[in-house]
Amino acid sequence: MKALRGTVDAILGWAICLLTAGMVLNVLWQVFTRFVLRNPSSFTEEGARFMMIWVGLLGAAYASGQRAHLALDLITARLHGARKRISDGIIHAVVLLFALGAMVGGGGRLVWIQLSLGQQSAALQIKLGYVYLAVPLAGAFIAFYSTLALIEVIRRPALPAEATGRGRA
Repeated sequence: MKALRGTVDAILGWAICLLTAGMVLNVLWQVFTRFVLRNPSSFTEEGARFMMIWVGLLGAAYASGQRAHLALDLITARLHGARKRISDGIIHAVVLLFALGAMVGGGGRLVWIQLSLGQQSAALQIKLGYVYLAVPLAGAFIAFYSTLALIEVIRRPALPAEATGRGRA
């Protein structure tokens, strides 16, 4: 499991880095053509927007896997022992269900509809289904990471609050 997780982390990390580098080069080209050549490039705005969609969604999936995502833990930070474990399990299960239902299911349907209709972007002439493919793909990665986290919670031994030093399991 750790090897698979490491491989997925590496793939996502590199994909995000490459997309970000492409976006930077794309925007630099836009600035150069607009202010130096005085003839702005027609595709760069659309390309930057599409790359931003992919970076944002894949970045959210990567952050989810690294547990670096935004979290409101005002209540869960005060829980200890079995309550903390149950809370963690419920949170990971809800994230898993959302990722599978809304992102993979709904996003997959969105991609299918867009590819069926053949709608293309104005400047780049890319089928919009390929742009929207970032949604179910990111959902699949989030579901993967949530499943691993849920397995970790289930396998984690239940410790009494006193045994952890700070009262946290």
